[in-house]
Amino acid sequence: MFQSLLQLDHQLFHLINHDLGNPFFDWIMPWLRYPKFWIPLYIFLFVFCIWRYKKTGVIIIACLALTFGIADYGSATLFKSFVKRVRPCNDPAMAQTITRRVDCGTGYSFPSTHASNHFALAFCFSLIFYKRWPWVWLWAILWAGIVCFAQVYVGVHYPLDILGGALYGILVGWLVSLLFKKLQPQF
Repeated sequence: MFQSLLQLDHQLFHLINHDLGNPFFDWIMPWLRYPKFWIPLYIFLFVFCIWRYKKTGVIIIACLALTFGIADYGSATLFKSFVKRVRPCNDPAMAQTITRRVDCGTGYSFPSTHASNHFALAFCFSLIFYKRWPWVWLWAILWAGIVCFAQVYVGVHYPLDILGGALYGILVGWLVSLLFKKLQPQF
């Protein structure tokens, strides 16, 4: 069963990385996975939370920073060093079929730290603001999903890396949102 799951993972990777290739995706996907591309969004959220919610906004920002820190450390330091899965772009078995669109980098592949971080932030933010803006979850999850799709498209992660990172990130985001609700029950 594990072998069939890995085979499906490789087939999905090939579909996204190779078969969906087109000039527009080749141009936009490297940007979408690049953290500095999203700085205007982060600045907007930071300013909006502080301006609109004052002290509670500071707590929201602190919870999001905590969410990021836990998701990043757990994914990049704990899980990757334990699992040690080779990135597709560094896997000799994939060398003939992969389309490299960015530098591969070093480090391991499972789980995707991009997926962990983005899904943790998206889920925490969504749970904090869901009662005020029920539609926010759609845009937050779409944002995280696009970043994760880009990771597979450019060739640095397998779909299972993304799934593992996303599930871990969702757990972290949910737990920190519970902490926020304990700190700010009236929000």
